[in-house]
Amino acid sequence: MNGGVTEEKLLAIVEYQDSPLYSPKEKIALEYAEKITLSDEEVSDALFAKVQEHFPTEAEIVALTASIAFENLRSKLNNALRIEAHGFCVMPSPFRSGPPNFP
Repeated sequence: MNGGVTEEKLLAIVEYQDSPLYSPKEKIALEYAEKITLSDEEVSDALFAKVQEHFPTEAEIVALTASIAFENLRSKLNNALRIEAHGFCVMPSPFRSGPPNFP
């Protein structure tokens, strides 16, 4: 895979919280991304404190938050405008049965 992420790690994303493939910093970033992304969720003070532990500068937190927000914007925009994926990053669905079908 390109970008330094292994196929094994991508497949483990669904269970990142329990996966030894993800560092504590990555797990916090992913949890933070989930809370930001899901409309019925909220970033708690406790979670934000953990984010501050792993991303100790304001610049790091702003960059992480902006990256998450940008990906959410792109997702919403592409969906609303019916823009299809171009296949640059083909990921298997975690809900599909059987082995992944990577090109």
